[in-house]
Amino acid sequence: MTIATPDWVKHAVFYQIFPDSFARMVPQHQQWLLDVPLQAWDAPPNVQEYKGGNLWGIISQLDYLQDLGFTALYLTPVFQSACNHRYHTHDYYQVDPLLGGNEALWSLRDELHRRGMRLVLDGVFNHASRGFFQFNDILEQGPHSPWIHWFEVENWPLSAYDGSLPAHYKSWVDNRALPQFNHRNPAVREYLMRVGEYWISQGMDGWRLDVPFCITEPGFWQEFRQRIKAVNPEAYITGEIFGDASAWLDGSQFDGVMNYPFGEATLAFVGGDRVQLQHLPQDGFRPTPPLDAAGYGDAIQTLLHRHPWTIQQTQLNLLDSHDVARVGSILGGDRPSLILALILLMTFPGAPCVFYGDEVGLMGVHEPDCRRGFPTPDQWDRSLQATYHTLIQVRHRLEALRTGTYEVLLTDGLVYGFGRSLGDRGAIVVINGDTAAQSFRLDLSPLADIAPGAWAGGAIAYGDENISGWDLQGSQITGTLAARSGLIYATP
Repeated sequence: MTIATPDWVKHAVFYQIFPDSFARMVPQHQQWLLDVPLQAWDAPPNVQEYKGGNLWGIISQLDYLQDLGFTALYLTPVFQSACNHRYHTHDYYQVDPLLGGNEALWSLRDELHRRGMRLVLDGVFNHASRGFFQFNDILEQGPHSPWIHWFEVENWPLSAYDGSLPAHYKSWVDNRALPQFNHRNPAVREYLMRVGEYWISQGMDGWRLDVPFCITEPGFWQEFRQRIKAVNPEAYITGEIFGDASAWLDGSQFDGVMNYPFGEATLAFVGGDRVQLQHLPQDGFRPTPPLDAAGYGDAIQTLLHRHPWTIQQTQLNLLDSHDVARVGSILGGDRPSLILALILLMTFPGAPCVFYGDEVGLMGVHEPDCRRGFPTPDQWDRSLQATYHTLIQVRHRLEALRTGTYEVLLTDGLVYGFGRSLGDRGAIVVINGDTAAQSFRLDLSPLADIAPGAWAGGAIAYGDENISGWDLQGSQITGTLAARSGLIYATP
């Protein structure tokens, strides 16, 4: 089977936004939004109060995001919901009024596309909410509701709010606020397919699918892909899968997944025993035990050989997200570890994805703390922000870092080196995770398509202050890399 994935994703750098906490701006014609009670922006987030961030606020920050080099946004859910994270969908066709409504989404879409940027929405299709019309009708009408077969009703009466009584309906992880759809019902299946089609037809550039592994009805995701791609073949479909996603990445379902295994291995290598396990859940994202360069190389090779190359190029690579502690907190605030992780993120095949605020040093442990309000400029870590900007621009400038092959070249203690090659152009990356400077010898001969003369005419694209004793002779590079630092060298 020929696998086709969206070409634009291979060149994209994503920025993930939790809308309630990123930015707030109220236009003149929606002044009523100023009259609702909200949590203080800098107060610790919780699961009930709203900070009031909205889509107008995101629009107001697009210059900032574009200047940093981000080319695509992934937003956690935006549809009407009685919850600040909006995974409790009330209406799949209406944007939450606190976010500015459908009008604000249309404006965001248009402004992004005017800039050549993309927009991916979060699709929550496993479960709805107690306020979803069809489920609410069941609560009101009981066994007489015409929508009774849309959900998994087991007995009567239903208890949607009183936890001392049995719920009598299936819900996601037994959270009665999240009634689970009956995906065996053809009407439910068709409804969800049409939701997916509708927003793509309205110019959205893709879907990130929430807990897609919970939908086990045969053929569901295959049909979803067929129908989405019929509307727009370049629409991106990525799923939330924490472990081995091979079952969903055979080319018949998703274009990629949130690549948590990459983040786990990367943080285990650069963070080592600095990883703060107390901030991580016992399941899901676990960047442990510490890895040396050989262990990291093995982990990376496993990932690269797990999926077809066209799929690997459209994986959504990340170091953190709205569901786990922030990368800065996972690493205990250790700056060198964070920068090494960022180098590896920006040079790996697939689309890198940065969680809002990471670039200015926003911290936060497991949810909801990781969803803090975006800090005011006086609180920004400007040096870290500059490093994000530099590495994103290096990725944009060097096509080999986006679509070139990946070859592990060196694993020595905590020194790791690899090459990316695209035709006669290439780049090499060397990481020293050791607490002392380390000398290295790199053999470039495995990158056989690139002539030695091309390497000789290259230049250091990042980290020139980290290297000493640099010497390039034929296909051999030697040098000494400063403690816990990295280097990117590229052909012209």
